[in-house]
Amino acid sequence: MDVAIVKYNAGNIYSVVNALRRMGIEPTLTDDPELLRKADRVLFPGQGHAAEAMAYLKARRLDEVIRDLKQPVFGICVGQQLLCRHSEEGDADCIGIFDAEVKRFQPEQHEDKVPCMGWNRLYETRSPLMEGIEGGYVYFVHSYYVPLCEETIATADYILPYSASMHKDNFYACQFHPEKSGKVGERIIKNFLEL
Repeated sequence: MDVAIVKYNAGNIYSVVNALRRMGIEPTLTDDPELLRKADRVLFPGQGHAAEAMAYLKARRLDEVIRDLKQPVFGICVGQQLLCRHSEEGDADCIGIFDAEVKRFQPEQHEDKVPCMGWNRLYETRSPLMEGIEGGYVYFVHSYYVPLCEETIATADYILPYSASMHKDNFYACQFHPEKSGKVGERIIKNFLEL
């Protein structure tokens, strides 16, 4: 299977490369539109600032390439946020697969720390991506979140319930880091590869 990872100015991409290698897959890390178009699966991971990431993608027209992909695509962390319509982080217009606005967590009490960091449970899971995952714990690091919406396929709670994972057409996404989430995360990546 030909698996491509979108290369752009975002951190944490190599943890996804290493997770795939542990599963016996040698991915292609690329910003070449043709390699992305011909891959069997495309992963769009990353950590970073939404507006800066979108500026990089738009300068290389990678936002258009990603929007037009027909094979299964998996956005991870900032990748999920960039697949939305807009982000409050830097007031950024994003790729627009999901008609959702990415919002910043607003602490409601002293113990609410932002960013949200650590393990959290997934519930109300649906979609083949989440097969066998209900109640599983996964690892999150984020200051921004996607509110619950029609495309939500897994929910997590931090300050309020939000979209831990999303799905529309051939696009799948998660706010957490499956590559850092042990056996549960490995199962989610495997589910994606088997779609």
